[in-house]
Amino acid sequence: MHRRILVALENNQIGNDVFREALSFAKISGARLMLLHVMSPFDERYINPVSIDPYSYYPAMHSEAMLQTVENWEKLKQDNVNFLNKLCSQATFDGITSEFTQSVGDPGQSICEVASNWQADLIIVGRRGRTGLSEFFLGSVSNYVLHHAPCSVLTIQKKQQKTKETFTQPETTEAAVR
Repeated sequence: MHRRILVALENNQIGNDVFREALSFAKISGARLMLLHVMSPFDERYINPVSIDPYSYYPAMHSEAMLQTVENWEKLKQDNVNFLNKLCSQATFDGITSEFTQSVGDPGQSICEVASNWQADLIIVGRRGRTGLSEFFLGSVSNYVLHHAPCSVLTIQKKQQKTKETFTQPETTEAAVR
């Protein structure tokens, strides 16, 4: 039975789905939860300070751009802490012992490091479903965690949009009917 569950979350719908699954597991097993969010400066969703030109012809504009980047980064950090705090409060309300932390770095490595240091016996992480070239170029946090985790890993697949399916009758030939 799992007693310490590390839950790697994103501040989006996938993160909410992962949290609901983790909450269900914790209720069944009586486990405690560690909610983790990792901010990666290399993720396309976050501000990239590398894009700011350090050799600007207008030093005042460079300073202003740097200040704006730092302010935006701090706002993102605070938004994620608020998200984690809300989920932690919900878990506590449901009778689950929980805590949260946020780190900055490579998500896969950070998840495995926190799991090891916190002595987690299960990691629950979301999976977007990237495959092929997109997985190769964009990476896969869940794939990294599956291969490097110090404990068991449960991946929660992103829910696919339901599309209207149409049924077409397969063509039959006279030989197929006989």
